[in-house]
Amino acid sequence: MATYKVRVATGTDLLSGTLDSISLTIVGTQGESHKQLLNHFGRDFATGAVDQYTVQCPQDLGELIIIRLHKERYSFFPKDPWYCNYVQICAPNGRIYHFPAYQWMDGYETLALREATGKTTADDSLPVLLEHRREEIRAKQDFYHWRVFLPGLPNYVHIPSYRPPVRRHRNPNRPEWNGYIPGFPILINFKATKFLNLNLRYSFLKTASFFVRLGPMALAFKVRGLLDCKHSWKRLKDIRKIFPGKKSVVSEYVAEHWAEDTFFGYQYLNGVNPGLIRRCTRIPDKFPVTDDMVAPLLGEGTCLQAELEKGNIYLADYRIMEGIPTVELSGRKQHHCAPLCLLHFGPEGKMMPIAIQLSQTPGPDCPIFLPSDSEWDWLLAKTWVRYAEFYSHEAISHLLETHLIAEAFCLALLRNLPMCHPLYKLLIPHTRYTVQINSIGRAVLLNEGGLSAKGMSLGVEGFAEVMVRALSELTYDSLYLPNDFVERGVQDLPGYYYRDDSLAVWNALERYVTEIITYYYPSDAAVEGDLELQSWVQEIFKECLLGRESSGFPRCLRTVPELIRYVTIVIFTCSAKHAAVNTGQMEFTAWMPNFPASMRNPPIQAKGLTTLETFMDTLPDVKTTCITLLVLWTLSREPDDRRPLGHFPDIHFVEEAPRRSIEAFRQRLNQISHDIRQRNKCLPIPYYYLDPVLIENSISI
Repeated sequence: MATYKVRVATGTDLLSGTLDSISLTIVGTQGESHKQLLNHFGRDFATGAVDQYTVQCPQDLGELIIIRLHKERYSFFPKDPWYCNYVQICAPNGRIYHFPAYQWMDGYETLALREATGKTTADDSLPVLLEHRREEIRAKQDFYHWRVFLPGLPNYVHIPSYRPPVRRHRNPNRPEWNGYIPGFPILINFKATKFLNLNLRYSFLKTASFFVRLGPMALAFKVRGLLDCKHSWKRLKDIRKIFPGKKSVVSEYVAEHWAEDTFFGYQYLNGVNPGLIRRCTRIPDKFPVTDDMVAPLLGEGTCLQAELEKGNIYLADYRIMEGIPTVELSGRKQHHCAPLCLLHFGPEGKMMPIAIQLSQTPGPDCPIFLPSDSEWDWLLAKTWVRYAEFYSHEAISHLLETHLIAEAFCLALLRNLPMCHPLYKLLIPHTRYTVQINSIGRAVLLNEGGLSAKGMSLGVEGFAEVMVRALSELTYDSLYLPNDFVERGVQDLPGYYYRDDSLAVWNALERYVTEIITYYYPSDAAVEGDLELQSWVQEIFKECLLGRESSGFPRCLRTVPELIRYVTIVIFTCSAKHAAVNTGQMEFTAWMPNFPASMRNPPIQAKGLTTLETFMDTLPDVKTTCITLLVLWTLSREPDDRRPLGHFPDIHFVEEAPRRSIEAFRQRLNQISHDIRQRNKCLPIPYYYLDPVLIENSISI
């Protein structure tokens, strides 16, 4: 008789355990065991438990390659989902085999798991293993189907709702929720996320953290009457009372310095949308700024042309938002513009705005505003630019270029790579909860009763149109971080902490990816011959970029360096890039005039007419302000159950080489974190959004 010692680990999240019966079949190269019930005295498969069992076989099974977990009804108890972390088996010869699961078994089903060694198709020779990986992919493609969300945007996967058979008993440990949040001001179909596959949903802890934080805050807004007030703000200082207890060093700095030109320029470098600004070598014809207009702002002994040639002039162009119609909010027509902003980086090391035009078409009704204009004219012109920044950030940099693209990366991964594939093991930590938060995001932002309909000038259709236009121009090179800085001409711009920190994280990540990829892919031929990899890449091109050749996204990968670049882009997008545009949202938006989502008066067409009263009347009303800030507060605060970049508690890799690479990656990130914190001690505004301890492995909020 051959004796196999089995350890089964159940997940640690609340309600991960099960009362159902679990049986095990072990498959080796020399045979397979009988199906054996895993049962001992007392409770089996409790939350957080690691249960031990013994399986006796008539003969040695040889090298273990697959196990099957069978989940079946136990007595009269109702169906009870189970989250299995892993199974470990000690063979008679003392060798320990690891079988990662890290997934839910919801119904009465059989789950086949492979031994954890990472293998591409070329590494498998046994017919049973080749058939297993084909069957796994076939089953996932049958379950996940691509679906059009909005024409012109990345597709997402339609997941069939799980509709269990009619049953007379409901599990009392899993109370049902009707999707309603008391006091929440917008209509949100949160029930749409209720039927997500359990493997894509938040953990119990993360779900509870998300909604427990949201509910009381929404109710407090309602009780204070903020969500029913359609009037203008009477005083600017009243805006600070929206979140009386939610302050930070940065949010306080924003509220105190928002009107200053130095802070306005600073935000282009280290705010929440730091990837827009680019060096200007020639003043565009559509923005007829002259030397006479700006010469006094450039300093003595220089002129506009000289500063252009020196590389000290920068441009923020919001042309992508031109001509989008607006909606009514609180019964009042809203307004929109697509401004241009010219900035100068002076010898004192500060980025300063020197000219603003509130239209893409110059003319007598579209003056160029200057710092020398009246205080309120210049402040309102800058506020219009910050309004455009809201859409550039929320629609493009944040929602499209991280959330929606990352979801396509994730779902193409699930549909095309089996769990044993090295790239699956490398990438799966960076997809955690992305589908869940995007489902919430679509419910919060992009439905007729959501934020875009009740808190934004552009409404649902206009907000979506901004993203459609941006996707039509998105290129592969723009997602390759080092190239992006060079292409925008900001690779040597001083004080650009976003660039410095993002490149540090990128380099650490690229080195980690290189070590993993070169371990599993010894040659270019190995990359080109991996059909599962090629299917993943091709599906991203088709479903995310919608097959647009001009995007430059590859349809296939032929070399090891190409694969390293591609995977680095994917992981960076799903982690650090999202942290850069998400983590600071509330700090920069809590003071609403710094980041308004709507404007109630048309862009100013003549100078000298703006007053404090007209400025206040142009800003969003109280209700619209509070709706927007409440949603942004909710969607920018990472709920509990976090996993910082480089922390991979789920054991997918078991070989020594990738395990060493993971530890080395973590050490490099620790050094980056130390360097950032040391630098920030000397800064008036600390920049910490790319501190690795604050970067989540995946987009989960």
